Amino acid sequence: MGKIKVTKNAGGIEGLYVVEPAVFGDNRGYFMETYNYNDFSEAGIDCTFVQDNQSASRKGVLRGLHFQIHYPQDKLVRVIRGEVYDVAVDLREGSQTYGKWFGILLTEENKKQFFIPKNFAHGFIVLSDYAEFCYKVTDFYHPNDEGGLMWNDPDIGVNWPMPEGMGPEDLVLSEKDKVNWSYQEFLGKKKNF
Repeated sequence: MGKIKVTKNAGGIEGLYVVEPAVFGDNRGYFMETYNYNDFSEAGIDCTFVQDNQSASRKGVLRGLHFQIHYPQDKLVRVIRGEVYDVAVDLREGSQTYGKWFGILLTEENKKQFFIPKNFAHGFIVLSDYAEFCYKVTDFYHPNDEGGLMWNDPDIGVNWPMPEGMGPEDLVLSEKDKVNWSYQEFLGKKKNF
């Protein structure tokens, strides 16, 4: 190992990992391994990724908090341009941190990655003028299997940083994210999953 630094149980939540790859730079630029199965497996992240995704968003876009119901995914997320605040909410049955959240600043400069295991809700807010977000997942996307929690649900209480010059009323959400479930609605619905 040695090519990555891994912080386990980020925010006191078992299963969340912050990964900092070794960056080798000189006057030409830099090189880093963003994923190496052997290094990740040795650090405790032993899964098979089947799909890579990338999105671009402008300042003030908030995506989430999303999860898949019957086909949950492990995710390894990072930012290749700009700056986002990334959040995971523990929805694992029987977890001691059920309903708790952790957030981390991911930027093109800090090059940190965030590993989020299955059965977490996930979302992010774009703090820079523009951001490109990449993530690896362990199961394919199933469009009829989506779930979502309201980004500002008081029972979860995520402390979202606001982009400079913006307030909550200025955030840009998809139509779907505007009608996500409250945490209490989720608790009532999950009996039917």
